[in-house]
Amino acid sequence: MKLTKLGSKLLGGLATLGLAASPIALQAQAIGQSGASNSNVLNIPDNVVLMGQSDPNVRTATAVVNGTVITGTDVDHRTALLTAASEGELPPEELRRVRMQVLRNLIDETLQIQEAAAQEIEISDGQVNQRYQTLAAQNFGQQTEAMDQYLLSIGSSPASLKRQIKGELAWTSLLRRNISPFINVSEEEVREELKRMEAEKGTEEFRLGEIYLSATAENLETVQQNAAQIVDQLRQGGSFVAYARQFSEASTASVGGDLGWVRLPQLPRELSSQATQMQPGELRGPIPIPGGFSILFLIDKRQILMADPRDATLSLKQISISFSSDVTEASAAAKVETFTNAVASMRGCGDAESVAAGIGADVVSNEIVARQLPEQLQASLLNLQVGQTTPPFGSVNDGVRVLMLCGRDDPETVGGPTIDDLIAQKEEERIQKRAQRYLRDLRNDAYIEYN
Repeated sequence: MKLTKLGSKLLGGLATLGLAASPIALQAQAIGQSGASNSNVLNIPDNVVLMGQSDPNVRTATAVVNGTVITGTDVDHRTALLTAASEGELPPEELRRVRMQVLRNLIDETLQIQEAAAQEIEISDGQVNQRYQTLAAQNFGQQTEAMDQYLLSIGSSPASLKRQIKGELAWTSLLRRNISPFINVSEEEVREELKRMEAEKGTEEFRLGEIYLSATAENLETVQQNAAQIVDQLRQGGSFVAYARQFSEASTASVGGDLGWVRLPQLPRELSSQATQMQPGELRGPIPIPGGFSILFLIDKRQILMADPRDATLSLKQISISFSSDVTEASAAAKVETFTNAVASMRGCGDAESVAAGIGADVVSNEIVARQLPEQLQASLLNLQVGQTTPPFGSVNDGVRVLMLCGRDDPETVGGPTIDDLIAQKEEERIQKRAQRYLRDLRNDAYIEYN
């Protein structure tokens, strides 16, 4: 496995150790961001002349947070974990932005650990090591030493990852003590939600990932450029989960930007107009919204209270031909034509093996859920009748093949969420909103020195 892919998997696994995914409506957040910029409440003059250092972001990447030192090595190790999840090396300017964001994340992480200690919440080494071993099991088959070696090989360290785990455990414990017990969702409220869902049966829901960057009138252009650079890195193979964790300013950053399942009315108009045009796996952005910019990634979509056709189990026969390494272009084209004609002559699945044998093709039978197939094939297969085939696909190097549909078990109509499910969902949404305010207050009260 490539290091880049493994880094992406590792960060994706780590996201599951943080706060639970929360389908928070972004509209309230956007209104909150935009409302602050409607008036000059600080009475700042229009023409500002900075005295001293003109760029506050150009700092040595170290800080002291309420007496706790964050070293350049800390930043290096955490940055290495992020860059390992991206394809190729980051440009110098992008790397500088990543390092500054990592420093901000380390400051937040330090505040969370300090707050837990102040409230006598102990995060033991045993708890941290248990989570670390869980990650090792997910990625290295229980071999903790193999994960240690991997982290060192990319320029990070086991200590850096364990510190991040400790920060997330501390924050989860704080929220569980100080916020969760004071969140209440009434059964009446949930029953109204169930009625609404029944009325909207068949309409689409979208599972979206989001990277949100706040902006003001003064830094709008800079933030837009930063967002565009993040999009470029994601299109080149960067991990969306990793970038969301490090760059997004939304409360869902800790879960890789996952908004959960949302409906279009829950989203700001600027985002809903984009989401409705997207297909699973598609990336859009940067999208201007009130208060900043968003980068959207469509993880999946479905219809409310309806079975998803992509959950159908398909019985398929794959009929394929291969080519010798020295085949000429003309010979390959002739062989593909013979193959295509032979497939067209097949009289259903029972005829596949005999016809394939006559042209030297291979036949493999299998059952697979439609959504597990590449996006390009899903729609084609779901529109087939039994005995029909997809158009030929492939290449001379990989071989040319078709898929023949030999059976289909459609999914049962899904039931709606239970009252308990909806209560848990709404409670989580409200916890996340209060968590964002909690962290903001910790930042406001902190003593931070930059070196």
